[in-house]
Amino acid sequence: MPRPSLGLLVVTLATLLLLAAFFAGSETALMSINRYRLRHRALAGHRGARLAEALLKHPDRLIGLILLLSTVVNVLTPTLVGIIAFRIGGDFLVAAGVVALTFVLLIFCEVAPKTFAALHPERLALPAAYIYTALLTVLYPFVWATNLLANGTLRLLGVPQHQASHALSNEELRTVVAEAGAIIPQRGRQMLVSILDLEKATVEDIMVPRTEIIGVDVDDEWDKVIDQLRQSQHTRLPVYEGEIDRIIGVLHMKNVVHALARGRIERATLIQIARDREPYFAPAGTTLSTQLQNFQRNKRRLAFVVDEYGDIQGLVTLEDILEEIVGEFTTDPATMMHRDVHPERDGSFVVNASATIRALNRSMRWTLPTDGPKTLNGLIIEFLETIPDVGTTLKVAGYMVEVLQTAENAVKTVRIRPPSRPGEPSTPKARAPG
Repeated sequence: MPRPSLGLLVVTLATLLLLAAFFAGSETALMSINRYRLRHRALAGHRGARLAEALLKHPDRLIGLILLLSTVVNVLTPTLVGIIAFRIGGDFLVAAGVVALTFVLLIFCEVAPKTFAALHPERLALPAAYIYTALLTVLYPFVWATNLLANGTLRLLGVPQHQASHALSNEELRTVVAEAGAIIPQRGRQMLVSILDLEKATVEDIMVPRTEIIGVDVDDEWDKVIDQLRQSQHTRLPVYEGEIDRIIGVLHMKNVVHALARGRIERATLIQIARDREPYFAPAGTTLSTQLQNFQRNKRRLAFVVDEYGDIQGLVTLEDILEEIVGEFTTDPATMMHRDVHPERDGSFVVNASATIRALNRSMRWTLPTDGPKTLNGLIIEFLETIPDVGTTLKVAGYMVEVLQTAENAVKTVRIRPPSRPGEPSTPKARAPG
């Protein structure tokens, strides 16, 4: 049998080196390709993406196929180099050929193709999917036998055979949104992060406290009730008898506005209208995402937050939850500051202590602690462990807080000075009235 020509051996060697580079690069490309972008392209009808997705559903088969082919190439290549080197220069050139082959394999068949594949995975992975799909069909018996032995070895070593999940947690999604950069506008990123945060916050975090609920007490003098209805700025008002826990229902102003205009509404009529809309209650620990779904399912816009004993602790509305996502509902830049915050000329802020900490942090870009009390009043009382006197000053998370007004065993108004920015004079130490 005649020996193959030297030219044929060189062409064969070049082909094997190209195959080695292809196998190395395509393996890296397929394993590093963005699974979500791949899924998007597959759903858009890209055949290469669909084939690549199908291959990656069984990574053991794909890796087995690539390594099987790579092993054949890596065995044949040094043998062929030895034959070519021996024909050209004898035994001495064989050693030089092995050294040269090592350099070529490392640079041109491993590092270079894998680097290119890591930088541009789609450019290599999608065309390679066509080739590997065909090869897997032809070589499936060999791949099956290889995987059988490999998986059996892993089972003997106690290695789990479950495929890693590519589902993202909330924190991982937050990272993805933060890394989106110019792809998603800053405002859009803030909204997406706020949606993810709905799982962390509860209705208790954003509710209007019980003492701040504005409602109609039908036990009041009737003229006072009528004046309250006429001057109300709210479209929905709780109606109760004596105290908020004895709630009757929710009054929609559109149901009484015409009667008010004619001056023909009576106490019994008002109570009947309120009873037509029974109050809706939400447990204090309900997450905002769950409550948003509950509002949608029950076609409600307002809920009374109750504790474990059924006592009303506050009130939450659909608008309150939506504001957690999109911010305050206003188009006037001059009114973007929280309604309970009033700036002072010296850079401090006079704040209503009944405001929720989450709302203040969101509107003022502050970082007051939210892992404890829900309102500023509660934060101050917990920090001091007593009802403070007017003039008491404390420092919470770098914020200087001065108590300006107290009443009914609660802090009503405070002055807050945020932490100094770099380059600004530092804030004085906390003090208590002497």
